Amino acid sequence: MNSSRPYILRALHQWIVDNECTPHILVDVNYPHVKVPPGYAVDEQIVLNTAPAAVRYFEIDNQAVSFEALFSGAPFSLYVPIEAILAIYARENGQGMFFDAHSDQLGEDDEVLGEDVSDADEQPAALHAVDTTTPIDPIDPDDQPPKPPSSGRPSLRIIK
Repeated sequence: MNSSRPYILRALHQWIVDNECTPHILVDVNYPHVKVPPGYAVDEQIVLNTAPAAVRYFEIDNQAVSFEALFSGAPFSLYVPIEAILAIYARENGQGMFFDAHSDQLGEDDEVLGEDVSDADEQPAALHAVDTTTPIDPIDPDDQPPKPPSSGRPSLRIIK
């Protein structure tokens, strides 16, 4: 079966653009065949703005993301294999998804659909949705179910 990663990337990219946010992708620059401008990577990673206004010839196919963008005023053609993309998210609110580095790399003897694999280190890793807009607060009073009214018949109030 084909990898689901390119389909998820296309869908999330479109979702971010449709919500008038700026899509960014986080790329592992050491992955084979990655072509990004030299000197812009930090800690072996680079964040790329893939907003329609920032790029030309943008394409996400089943093998790679490719586009042209300006770096220091000079055009540069970028090529990023799908497996090199570590995350896609909206710059404005951080909503998006991080990918495990080896989520689509199964060994020859590995089984899919919940079957045991030969080595625990080679198990396919899951994708993780990320929502950085709301911190988790285990004692949030809004998480409690509403209390039913204590007296008689239900009524409506008009609030102006």
